[in-house]
Formats: sequence, structure tokens, C-alpha cells
Amino acid sequence: MILLQINFDFPVEYMGENLTNNAQPLAESINLEKGFISKIWIENKETARSGGIYIFDTLENAKNYAEMHSKRVEQMGATNIVSEYFEINEPLSTLNKGI
Repeated sequence: MILLQINFDFPVEYMGENLTNNAQPLAESINLEKGFISKIWIENKETARSGGIYIFDTLENAKNYAEMHSKRVEQMGATNIVSEYFEINEPLSTLNKGI
């Protein structure tokens, strides 16, 4: 399994309740992405940074999603988009209830 972390600068006024109320269709579409397992939505209003922590089944699927999603969030006003990929240590993550 692969952890994908995407972070970007994002207008603060779009975060929080505004994002929750308007991103339901986006959230539902993410569930349909090839190899998608889970997502944690993250935001920091103090630094105007937002993003997500995702788990995908393969690096290929994670990279394909990151490429597509980076273009999508850029159209929504995101800048300075950074994607990072990590292999998940499944035995230790399972022990700590991470997966």
C-alpha cells in the first residue's frame, strides 16, 4: 500500500464548513478512483494550507490520481501543490490501528 500526501496553499475562506458543504460530490467521486482505499482531509487556516492524506493500493494508481487531482485543485484556487509518496509499513501500522 502507498500513502500519498498532497498539500497546497488554498484560500482560507474555502476551508472548514464552506468546504464541507460544497465538496460532497468531490468526496464521493474520490471513492470511485482506481485503487483508492481511504482519505483524510486536512486544512490549516493559520497557514492557508490544505490537502489530503490518501491510501492507494499501488504507486501507479497514487501517481495517476495525484496528477489528475493537482490539476483539479489548481482550478479551484490551489497553488504550490506538492505530492509525496510513501510505502506503508503494514505490520507496524496495523499494530497502531493505522490501517
